[in-house]
Amino acid sequence: MCGITGYIGKDPALSFVMQGLQKLEYRGYDSAGVTLVDEEGLSTYKTKGRLSELEKLLEDKDCPQICGIGHTRWATHGVPSQLNSHPHSNQKNTISLVHNGIIENYASLKEALIEKGYSFQSETDTEIVVNLLDDYYYNDTHDLFEALKKTLKGLEGSFALCIVSTIEPDTIYVAKKESPMVLGKTKDASFCASDAPALLAYTKRILPLEDGQIAILKKESIEVFDFDGKKAEEKWIDIPYDIEAAQKGGYDSFMLKEIHEQPTAIKETLRGVLVNKKIIFKELDELNYKWKKINRIYLVACGTAYHACIFASQILQRNIETPISHMPASEFRYGDPYLDRNSLCIFVSQSGETADTMAAMKLAKEKKAKTIAVVNALGSSMTRIADATIYTCAGPEISVASTKAYTTQLTLLTCLSIYLSEKINDVVADEGLLNDLKKLPDYVREMLKEEKTIEELSHLLDKKNDAYFIGRLLDYPTALEGALKLKEISYVHADAYYAGELKHGPIALIEKKTVVIAIASQSEVAQKTISNIEETIARGAEVILITKKDTQADKFRHVIRLREMNDVLYPIVSIVLLQLLAYYTATNKGCDIDKPRNLAKSVTVE
Repeated sequence: MCGITGYIGKDPALSFVMQGLQKLEYRGYDSAGVTLVDEEGLSTYKTKGRLSELEKLLEDKDCPQICGIGHTRWATHGVPSQLNSHPHSNQKNTISLVHNGIIENYASLKEALIEKGYSFQSETDTEIVVNLLDDYYYNDTHDLFEALKKTLKGLEGSFALCIVSTIEPDTIYVAKKESPMVLGKTKDASFCASDAPALLAYTKRILPLEDGQIAILKKESIEVFDFDGKKAEEKWIDIPYDIEAAQKGGYDSFMLKEIHEQPTAIKETLRGVLVNKKIIFKELDELNYKWKKINRIYLVACGTAYHACIFASQILQRNIETPISHMPASEFRYGDPYLDRNSLCIFVSQSGETADTMAAMKLAKEKKAKTIAVVNALGSSMTRIADATIYTCAGPEISVASTKAYTTQLTLLTCLSIYLSEKINDVVADEGLLNDLKKLPDYVREMLKEEKTIEELSHLLDKKNDAYFIGRLLDYPTALEGALKLKEISYVHADAYYAGELKHGPIALIEKKTVVIAIASQSEVAQKTISNIEETIARGAEVILITKKDTQADKFRHVIRLREMNDVLYPIVSIVLLQLLAYYTATNKGCDIDKPRNLAKSVTVE
């Protein structure tokens, strides 16, 4: 979840390293640092806090070095501090490295190194790696590549490593296992980063490093090997967007910009999938699965993507007799799910790098289950493991709080549900649903016109510490996601409940002026939801009701009406209102919208 950058070329490295770290700020971090190297030695600068603190530290420094690495850290081992910040160096100050991921056997490695006379300055697992590399180099191989191979074979867990040294001051070593790393090349330089936005100002052609690979970067070349030192195949890809796509474009925050990009993102996601009133997934057709033999379906993800799975499981279960389960990836991998070669597992992730989802996918593969990835990031790790990948087309999402990635996931999962219903149960797609899918970008665009109303309603939460979201059926995952958005960026405690469950306990929390956000878009239960909400009004609650055009709702002061469409699509439209509510609530409270505390964009550790 942290950010890594590295550069070796003809120009000073610091410029690339710092701009790359800025492009990766969306991943979340609590400290930052750089190491620059030349024949004279290593120069390391690091600090707790934002990149601006590191920039202040570097203001009066002369940094002509043409080789360097950088890091933004999100604390896993050890509290946020200058000592725990990356990069970490050996005691001789000849080797420095940065690391994303978690070394699971760090305690036993540390104990062995202490017995050999090594001491440690930080609480991190990363410092173990640099000292292990030191041990193999100085006490064994006297060859840095050989020492690195031995080091990697002793590490358990996940890692992306980026290493510089005075031993080879014109070289960067990179290694990857279960944590993202991409490489780039120009005529005069080679560089690496944990995500493509850091490279896009320099090149749109990137090489995603595979698990179990080492790359050696020099000014004029990049070579890739496996962990045994054998030459590996290089699979370069072109990134279809440029750096301007990762800028705010006149909006006050990336989140607001990305909320407004949703009509375009949904339209792009549907392109090539919804063709002449038919759902087409060529990637899935090529699998030649015997779909009718599928004995169970799992939808697996984390966080926001998990809410998309709850939505998808509900609409799938309406058309398919096959048992369907939705599970958080962190539970799936330890819950001993029944899996065999006739099981279908659908894994959803914006980044394609989420550690728990990756581990769950690997478990499914071990059990011979069929795997489909629903991913936004081209060339990400999940895309290389799954049997097939279908892509959302949200483009780069910079704000930590997901918006357009979520609505494109719902859109694509709706299409996937139509496809699977036909393949597994011969259910013909509803023509009205297909027609509304085509119009969905316009429906979302129309919803954005309610922004001013939502901004005004957000002031109901100005002095509130709690809010409650309720809904039934497909409105329930919308309530969950709305509550999550509010928690993530405004720090208002928010819970989501099935509307019918309100009377079974949670109603005890309702008192005068309590804010309740209710979604009642599903035809068969809308009036029942209305009845549940009236119980909160009787106890003095301030209710914001989101409902259909024709729903009877005379008792409510704050009502937002949704245009007529197929019930399945209301969650994609109504969540836009809740995203805006979270945004304006956080703005009113003066919160850091794009970088909420304690959160990271790409969670690449358990």
